[in-house]
Amino acid sequence: MRENSSCFFANKSCQYYPCHQGISEINCLFCYCPLYFLRSCPGTYTWLIRDGKRLKNCTDCTWPHEAEHYGEICRILRNAMWQDSREEQDKA
Repeated sequence: MRENSSCFFANKSCQYYPCHQGISEINCLFCYCPLYFLRSCPGTYTWLIRDGKRLKNCTDCTWPHEAEHYGEICRILRNAMWQDSREEQDKA
């Protein structure tokens, strides 16, 4: 079992813990997925249509809660931030 650290945190006192089955160590740092805003991500998601809008449905995704994905999540977020920064500079 991992200890709580800057890249892993298990909130076993949460009323929803464990929120996903089939994972031996649930990383709660990303309780709400920071990759939700991306059109494409490495997790398992589907698209729902509600009121004429496409919504990303991550209900069955466990990817951000798996401890070994912390570094990959940070890399994806860093790349997304640099991409947004470049797009803003292009507009100026």
